[in-house]
Amino acid sequence: MIRHMMFALSVAVALDSQSVAQVSEHESGNALAGIDVLQRDGFRQLAGRNVGLITNHTGVNRDGISAVELLHAAKQVNLVALFSPEHGFAGKLDQARIGDAQDKTTGLKIHSLYGATRAPTPESLQGIDTLVFDIQDIGTRFYTYISTMGEAMKAAADQGIRFVVLDRPNPIGGIDVQGPVLDSGSESFVGFHAIPVRHGMTAGELARMFNAELQLGLDLELIAVEGWRRSEFFDATGLVWTNPSPNMRSLTQAHLYPGIGLLETTNLSVGRGTDTPFELIGAPWIEPRELARELNLADLAGIRFVPIRFTPDDSKFKDEQCGGVNFVVTNRERFDPLTTGLTIAITLHRLYPDDWETGSLNRLLSHVATRDAILAGKSLVEIREGYDAGLRDFVKRREAYLIYD
Repeated sequence: MIRHMMFALSVAVALDSQSVAQVSEHESGNALAGIDVLQRDGFRQLAGRNVGLITNHTGVNRDGISAVELLHAAKQVNLVALFSPEHGFAGKLDQARIGDAQDKTTGLKIHSLYGATRAPTPESLQGIDTLVFDIQDIGTRFYTYISTMGEAMKAAADQGIRFVVLDRPNPIGGIDVQGPVLDSGSESFVGFHAIPVRHGMTAGELARMFNAELQLGLDLELIAVEGWRRSEFFDATGLVWTNPSPNMRSLTQAHLYPGIGLLETTNLSVGRGTDTPFELIGAPWIEPRELARELNLADLAGIRFVPIRFTPDDSKFKDEQCGGVNFVVTNRERFDPLTTGLTIAITLHRLYPDDWETGSLNRLLSHVATRDAILAGKSLVEIREGYDAGLRDFVKRREAYLIYD
């Protein structure tokens, strides 16, 4: 239910006409995503509106019916145009640039927000008075769907267009906040705002933060999830898992991603081109038993490391045999993906200083002090000390934007 109802509503009023739809009492396993709440309420929140919908294959209700189909069929809603993020409208493309397309079901144009532009253009927003965002995020700063949302919010604010977020649960929970906060001046499409690697917020809560901290003055409405608590992972919601992108194929991979994804800008395979991306790492220059032994000696909570050899059939080290480790999460509640990722980085630098190429290590980390501490051979404790103050500050900042218990 709404977290501190009156406080949340007062914050909503203060933040330039932001509003939050009512959240019902919690009932485990029966969560309703924002699109389910909108449908149940007869689409009244969008009645009489000319809508542009930013979505992909994850934008479905509990029964698997797409938001596109639901809004197109709603008599009181005029669905004008569609917009798609990285990986395209169907979520199947893994390429650097995606073009516009047409939806076969509705005949509407699909404006790509991962092609010639990363934000809706004034031309694409013609005839639209409300932009609606419905995409499943996975709780990691550099997963680009929240960047797409942020860029669309800026465009909507510039054009005086209302913005509605159909919220969804954070699949890896809304309690734990981990990793360094993005350095000021390092903003990019894989780092839209000054948040930590694992932010512990939903897309709707992030939208409230973006609107306030970027001073967008946007007419923002959040249609909140019902029946979800911050402490819950996706498998407690009763919602059906849909792979949000081609290489994000399970809740386990989503949980590992904040720590393992950080490493893939280096000359290290994170399992793309295998059946289990982000559940393993490797490279031709790694001796698997040596790496597994050293990582297991670190005695990290909730995870063990198994030595393996594998040959990716795509992506980095395609058709080359790699030595590496497979990750076995033994206790999800105790497992810390950022501690794991940083420990792997420390260990790789110590064991393979001449082989591990770290020139792009900061691409997703986006925190120079942490990168430098790793390369200086600092301990995990020392590395954390370099970003703890920023993380504590973020925890205080985000409090005003949280709406779920």
